[in-house]
Formats: sequence, structure tokens, C-alpha cells
Amino acid sequence: MINWKYCPQCKNGLDRSGEYPYCKNCDLTIYQDSKPTASVLLVKDDKVLLAKRSIEPFKGMYDVIGGFLKEGEDPIVGVKREVKEETGLNIKILDFLGIYMDTYGSTGQHTFNVYYVGEITGGEMSAQEDVAELEWVPIASPPEMAFRSQDKTLKDLQKWYSKQRI
Repeated sequence: MINWKYCPQCKNGLDRSGEYPYCKNCDLTIYQDSKPTASVLLVKDDKVLLAKRSIEPFKGMYDVIGGFLKEGEDPIVGVKREVKEETGLNIKILDFLGIYMDTYGSTGQHTFNVYYVGEITGGEMSAQEDVAELEWVPIASPPEMAFRSQDKTLKDLQKWYSKQRI
């Protein structure tokens, strides 16, 4: 969470006595909200495609493919963009998995994470951008993940996947 001290518009000191920082000079309230992300769990043959992070926070740990949305970006458009940027792949969304709250790194910035289930439709798989490595792992036994909400996400994927196989 950003510890606002000065107004980003007029640079005056902020009143921090209320729920949100407030600038009395230009009547600006700084709402502190969760940052939106969109991610996808790509499935194939009882496995899910995960990425190993090449940057902090949690460099070297497993992560779900996805990332922060741009301002005003539709989550499905954003997740397809993130997948292309991180893996070189094109995807199709199969289902909505859920929304999970978390925090990002040492800043403690809260995140609002939208998760989908998808499948690959094309492209050439190659770790790119902030991804060190891509790996297919068994849905039934996922590794330790970078972000705490992802453990719940992967358990929910296991439930989703078992229903698809009936």
C-alpha cells in the first residue's frame, strides 16, 4: 500500500485523519483499492502450465500465467495479452474459475485476481518477459506457489478438472 503524504495533483500535504488520504486544497480523495489482475490455468492431459518467475518478488518460484490489467482493460483481453507476452502462445478461455484476493510482494499492495481455465490454440511456447521457465505439472500435485492465493486456486482447478472428466 502506498503511504501517500502529498497530493499527486497540487503537491500539498494530505489530511490522513479519515479513511482515505484527502487534499483540502484541490478536493481530491485518494482511494486505495486493490490492483486488478487476470490469470489463466492452461490445461492439457491432466497437467497445468505454470511459469517460474525470473524477477522479484518470488524470483525462481512457480507462478500462474497472467498479470496486472491495464487501466480499463477487459480481463479476458488482458489475460490473452499476458499469455502472449509471457509464453508466446494463443489461448481460448474455457471457463471462469474464480476471484481470489492476495497481496503483491513486500509492498503489501492488495490484488484482486480473476482466474480462468483455458487451453492453447496456437503459437510457439517460449518463456518470455518475466518468465524464466515454463513447465507442465500434474494438476493433482502442484508445487509450492509464489503467491498464497494460488494454493486455493489450484485446489479449485482440481475440483473443476475432476468435474470435466465425469
